[in-house]
Amino acid sequence: MHYSPVNETCPLSLNPFKACVAPRPIGWISTVSREGVDNLAPFSQFQNLSYDPPMVMIAVNQGGDEDAVRRKDTVNNIESMGCFVYNAVPCELKDAMNITASGFGPQEDEFEKAGLHKADSVRVAAKRVAESPIQFECEYMQTIRIPGRTAGGKGTVDMIIGRVVEIHVSDEIILPDGKLDYKKLRLLGRAGYWDYSVMEDTFSMRVPGVSAARMAAMEGRRPNENGRD
Repeated sequence: MHYSPVNETCPLSLNPFKACVAPRPIGWISTVSREGVDNLAPFSQFQNLSYDPPMVMIAVNQGGDEDAVRRKDTVNNIESMGCFVYNAVPCELKDAMNITASGFGPQEDEFEKAGLHKADSVRVAAKRVAESPIQFECEYMQTIRIPGRTAGGKGTVDMIIGRVVEIHVSDEIILPDGKLDYKKLRLLGRAGYWDYSVMEDTFSMRVPGVSAARMAAMEGRRPNENGRD
């Protein structure tokens, strides 16, 4: 099967595009409005961009029904307040995350709707999900607005770029060697359709022919460790 999404209709009953790029990390993004209302919503089009300095990206499609397409509250809050927080989603928080995916109005607090606790951030105004084992406090850098097929329609995307200014990692998921315990984390990933996955198993592969310094950088070692185990 093959088709061009530019000018052809997908021959399958369900469009496979999102399902073909899986699993995708879930960016559970908390923000705050100018009025002081806390907001929390999950986005599966989320990724890290760089590590020096660390930066992340969220791609947010416009929401609303067919007659009233609008920008998401998350985008409005980030642009007006200049910050947001990424909260990791372990499997045990899947139900709470799913509640925050509902279309609540800008005056409603998704933390309260999902029964979650708030934690103050160190450097930004947005709150953190206290139950989440990993959080990134982020300062807003820029929005790249990408038009969809229909100008102003649902396909229009706001790509938000943020600089990570504070990283929180629960001590309970840090192994003695300094690595994260993925088996304990059980991070949730988004597949296609209504499907999700759980990251429960990992394996390691070292790139052949790569210098020790480069290998150390890829692994995340501090520069003065010289790539030694």
